[in-house]
Amino acid sequence: MIDETKFSDKTIFSFEVFPPKKNMPIDTIFNTLDQLRDLKPDFISTTFGAGGSENCDNAVAIAKRIKDECKVESVIHMPCINMTKNDALFCLGQFREAGIENILALRGDKVEGKEPCTDFLHASDLIRFIKEYDSKRTDGKSFKIMGACYPELHPQSASVYDDLEYLKIKVEAGASHLLSQLFFDNEKFYRFQERCNIKGINVPIEAGIMPATNKKSIERMVSMTNAVLPKKFTDMMERYGDHPDAIRDAGIAYAIDQIVDLVTHGVQGIHLYTMNNPLVARKIYEATKSLFAVSPIIKH
Repeated sequence: MIDETKFSDKTIFSFEVFPPKKNMPIDTIFNTLDQLRDLKPDFISTTFGAGGSENCDNAVAIAKRIKDECKVESVIHMPCINMTKNDALFCLGQFREAGIENILALRGDKVEGKEPCTDFLHASDLIRFIKEYDSKRTDGKSFKIMGACYPELHPQSASVYDDLEYLKIKVEAGASHLLSQLFFDNEKFYRFQERCNIKGINVPIEAGIMPATNKKSIERMVSMTNAVLPKKFTDMMERYGDHPDAIRDAGIAYAIDQIVDLVTHGVQGIHLYTMNNPLVARKIYEATKSLFAVSPIIKH
């Protein structure tokens, strides 16, 4: 189980992977995990998909392999927008049976052509449900629950103040650790941290970093998240976006620059969206690993 006390001793470094497409064998992600394991991240999270409990089996298999075979702490995403309470109970039972102890509780994205369920309107509703589930367990164990946060305005929020209010509700419901959505301007993250401090949101927050190694993927993600793109970034995309090798190398360099700045400024953790690309993850790890060995400055 993830221990949040580690955040006072070191800067956490973690990865995210996602299950292969339905027409691809699950072994493809197992090969990726085998290449990531020796980088020794503090944990690896696996996405789930917003379709409901139908995605449970693959996600559980991946999370279990991360923990049992890779010997790395695993986190499983749990989006609730298309889950009934019975779906959630089924998934929690699967997690428990597989020995998975860490959950990233999410509302999730709407699925085109599928009407969302109404049992869980917000991630905070799911967090409370998991807490209630834990209170009835007879094995003396409980899940560690994490939540997501947006350094910039959530696409469906009216204001940053609404965002913070909902985030505080999420933390008060039981999220003890936050992972941020991707961003490309560190100043946005620093201002977000300040607003969290003022609001009394005092749990560890990891900065989500996505290397811009593919122009189409980044354009799609930006359209979904409303991330602000600084001129330095747009200039890079404009010059190298149509040249696969060049944009890969430039995107890796940009991510490394972000991480150096964030760790230097005392960020509590870096969560790297690997896009299932172990080569990119390794290059970033090799360029920054010594930073994570330096004890953070404790601010009083």
